[in-house]
Amino acid sequence: MNERFFLLPKEKQQAILNAGYRVFSRNSYKKSPMSEIADAAGISKSLLFHYFYNKKEFYLFLWEKCAQITIETLKESGCYEQEDLFETMYRGLRAKVRIMKQYPDISAFVVKAFYEKDPAVCGEIQKSCERYLTFKRNAKLLRLDPEQFVPGLDLQMMYQDMYWAAEGYLWEKSQHGELNVEEMEQDFVQMIEFWKKIYLRREG
Repeated sequence: MNERFFLLPKEKQQAILNAGYRVFSRNSYKKSPMSEIADAAGISKSLLFHYFYNKKEFYLFLWEKCAQITIETLKESGCYEQEDLFETMYRGLRAKVRIMKQYPDISAFVVKAFYEKDPAVCGEIQKSCERYLTFKRNAKLLRLDPEQFVPGLDLQMMYQDMYWAAEGYLWEKSQHGELNVEEMEQDFVQMIEFWKKIYLRREG
């Protein structure tokens, strides 16, 4: 990658990122031409290749940028400082909304990339994803107090169940056009409230 990309104004960098997220989220890796991404970003194809050596490099950069953006925004929202699982979820949801308003197609891209089967990129995507999810899951599970939840609950299974539900929701919505941020926020609030009712220990 050409480091000159980072010398571009932030607005131009964001335009290129959003163009990549948009095109790759709507097509398979193979069927996403760099010329279409360049057009969406308002630059020439040759200039896009000046910043990124090839399509694979750009695709993997977009993937890693997703993780960077997410982690930075979650830190800013105080997610990593919370002991309460559901307060963490609410803060994470608000952070997700902030990200999606700045990068409208980032969630659809993540879902699409996670299920991408092209051998050029799928292996590296899956390895990166597994490292991130394992770290995230273990870090959160270590901080959970079993006394807050219904007796005998398998906390790891609970966490996995909620993760699958959230990913399934995003996958389903991404198959029917653009994600509506306001609708997504309302739906996730309802899911979190439902999880609180079935997983938290009742007083008395």
